[in-house]
Amino acid sequence: MIVNEGKAEGTLLGGNLCTLNLLQGTEFFPDISNSVLFIEDDYESNAVTFDRNLQSLLHLPNFDKVQGIVFGRFQRASEITNEKMIRIIKTKKELEEIPIIINVDFGHTQSMITFPIGGAVKFSAKDGKIKLEIVKH
Repeated sequence: MIVNEGKAEGTLLGGNLCTLNLLQGTEFFPDISNSVLFIEDDYESNAVTFDRNLQSLLHLPNFDKVQGIVFGRFQRASEITNEKMIRIIKTKKELEEIPIIINVDFGHTQSMITFPIGGAVKFSAKDGKIKLEIVKH
């Protein structure tokens, strides 16, 4: 589902949002410049914690160089619906100008798609159509 239309191309980075945020401030946190972030969370996430964890990510240096975001489909137990997700995303000024798609099958859901972290990816989202391509892995 498209939240913000556009095209994005960059290094594929991301994973579980809570786990990724645990790396903030360490030598292990990746440089998110020129990246397309793939973010998901598990059943323990709820709208409040997701909003807080997303905001923490947005405050990072170089977040303004993120090219796009792909959000994974949340488990039903999280109670994060597409509507809640869109509402949270739309409250973030930092996300207004970058392409964003949500509800993609990766992470803690079935069917599980594996993405090559550190590879190159591009996607386009326009007029209700999404094209996601792994360019290099």
